[in-house]
Amino acid sequence: MTTAARPLRLSVWRGVFYALMALGIVLTYIRFTQGLGAVSNMSDRYPWGLWIGFDLLCGVGLAAGGFVVTAAVYIFDLERFKPIVRPAILTAFLGYLLVCLALVFDLGRPWNIWHPLIMWNPQSVMFEVAWCVMLYSTVLTLEFSGMVFERLGWTKLVRYQHALTFPLVIVGVVLSTLHQSSLGTVYLIVPGKLHALWYTPLLPVIFFVSAVTVGLAMVIVESRLSSRALGRQLEMPLLSSVGHILSGLLILLVGLRFFDFWNCGQLATLFDFSYESRLALLELGPLLILPMFLLASPRVRNNTRWLYGAALLVVAGFIVNRLNVAITAFESATGGHYVPSFAEVGITLFIVALGFGAFTLAAKHLPVYPDEEKEEASSAVVTPPTAHAEAPNQRRRIAIPTS
Repeated sequence: MTTAARPLRLSVWRGVFYALMALGIVLTYIRFTQGLGAVSNMSDRYPWGLWIGFDLLCGVGLAAGGFVVTAAVYIFDLERFKPIVRPAILTAFLGYLLVCLALVFDLGRPWNIWHPLIMWNPQSVMFEVAWCVMLYSTVLTLEFSGMVFERLGWTKLVRYQHALTFPLVIVGVVLSTLHQSSLGTVYLIVPGKLHALWYTPLLPVIFFVSAVTVGLAMVIVESRLSSRALGRQLEMPLLSSVGHILSGLLILLVGLRFFDFWNCGQLATLFDFSYESRLALLELGPLLILPMFLLASPRVRNNTRWLYGAALLVVAGFIVNRLNVAITAFESATGGHYVPSFAEVGITLFIVALGFGAFTLAAKHLPVYPDEEKEEASSAVVTPPTAHAEAPNQRRRIAIPTS
């Protein structure tokens, strides 16, 4: 029953994937032939919608595991996390590619996306974000290229890429720190429009800490999903350690958020149960404080399902927070309510499905899990069956006393 249920489950998800691909292709055609107005509920009042709030703000943060894990291994010399470096780099690489793809959908004139390369405006926060994202995407491409070179057998290029690993990690950490925090800085230019529950001078710091936090949560989620989809063994001792670190980061983030509410005089506003208050409590309570307590327990961290569930709560809390900042926090000032159109949701699901499909293909055809492949190769060398058959008999004959 179990073996029959698994292919059925996979075939269902494969059908969902193909349906989202077909829907995305149709909506993409409509978007680029009839313009933004044909597929989006965005307007002059709400120029930034789901594609910025989720595809960009969430996409960049969810890909933060790449720089967090590489920094842990190559800068802080935490070698035990080395088995998850390549999956984290692959997740980050695909995440940034999909962020760039989402920007192409969101921009009114996507063919001008290259303009920041030559039209410089160093006084703009968006200019700094654009350049950091472009440069870090280049760094991720170079880090990811080693897997491609190994697959193709280009040993000389593999050596060159390995020699560049440490400098690339340093540059990647610097660039990620800059733009993960600068995404929060973007919203500091609208103090009269952003709701007080989310407007704070600490917003860049909160954005950075939350990105590091969700980056580690995504490592757990990605490991769980890839183990089920690819039939590989889950590295629970390693993921339990990640969960332990994640619990500490959640304590830091919760403390930072409540200190900020107290410092800005917004604790009463947080509990007035208005529309904004309820959404803020949603991201703080069941999606932040609850996983903080769950991951503080060793029993939760050592249980596959509970660890995965707690990490999913962290990811969901991060997504709700970024959507609150990008959408909810502006509604009271604009006097309206933005609801994404069916096409906006469909294109977002199309982009997410592309990410899952690309990760699965890369994990199947590239050395994303090289240590596991070496173990499988070494375990394939076994003693001939005759030796296994003879040894017990020999031991039994020796054990029988002679008369």
